Amino acid sequence: MLPATEAIGQTLAQANHILVITHINPDGDAFGSLTATGLALLQMGKQVRLLCDDRVPERFRFLPLADQVHLAPAKGIHYDLIVAVDCGDELRMGRAFADLPNPRPDVINVDHHITNTEFGAINLIDPQAASTTEILYGLFTELGLTLTADMALSLLTGLITDTLGFRTVGVTARTLEIAGALIKAGANLSLVTMQALSLKPLSTLLLWRIGLNNMKLEDGLIWTSISYREQEAVAYISSGTAGLVNLLADVEEAAMSAVLVETSDGAVRVGFRCRPPYSVAELALNLGGGGHPLAAGCTLEGPLAKAEELVVQLSKEEIHQQEAYLNIGD
Repeated sequence: MLPATEAIGQTLAQANHILVITHINPDGDAFGSLTATGLALLQMGKQVRLLCDDRVPERFRFLPLADQVHLAPAKGIHYDLIVAVDCGDELRMGRAFADLPNPRPDVINVDHHITNTEFGAINLIDPQAASTTEILYGLFTELGLTLTADMALSLLTGLITDTLGFRTVGVTARTLEIAGALIKAGANLSLVTMQALSLKPLSTLLLWRIGLNNMKLEDGLIWTSISYREQEAVAYISSGTAGLVNLLADVEEAAMSAVLVETSDGAVRVGFRCRPPYSVAELALNLGGGGHPLAAGCTLEGPLAKAEELVVQLSKEEIHQQEAYLNIGD
């Protein structure tokens, strides 16, 4: 069997019209991976269409190709390949993938989530990487592509956001070496940090106020739920909570945090976070989602109160099981 990178190179060489898809409720690694891959494929002379179920928020509009991210494939074009970036499973690609007619094109799956289901015809998965863009940097290098300033900007955005500014457990010497190479290639570190981590619209703070007012702490779990009506009341239009789950995870008395957000169709998106030695990966996986040991998520059916009851129950059980296994407190 060919190594994944060599197989990817050969498959890309044979493809003409390519869809690049990232996950629902996207973050900086999702948009960074999406746009960087788009730039790489354009450099290879391919016809590319970038897809995501959610529109690019204002804070990521600085990324190259941000204005070329679509909700659906172009009509009348036969696509012969899909590149999925930062997606742990097929469901994470949302309607962008589910609505494609059968037979669907083969999928190249590039990701760093430990819960990845290896759903692609070719899978390039590295759970040790700090971000999917870290994997893409290595892939682009091996394919002999030119690292442009725009490509470096997209790749650095994934690194910065998924590591919270190089502050998470997964940061390695290689992560910092890659970041240095991207900055050397022209990526603006201060721009990425300001746009992707620091700047927030007023509606985000108003949403956080709601979330903090609804916050509860019991048995090592800190959580909050935000209804769609509450989001409408503060004109909040994003699909996530812009870091609220990270804020709750920093509470000293908590082992894990969870934020539940009701969507317009009644579904409930859940984000989980924790600090070592705890893990939320298996918890999210058991709820039909996935992610990393310290950051994971899932989407549940409503109503919100029912989803909250389930999340709280399973989270507390998970905390208790992990504490017993790790002998925490003994």
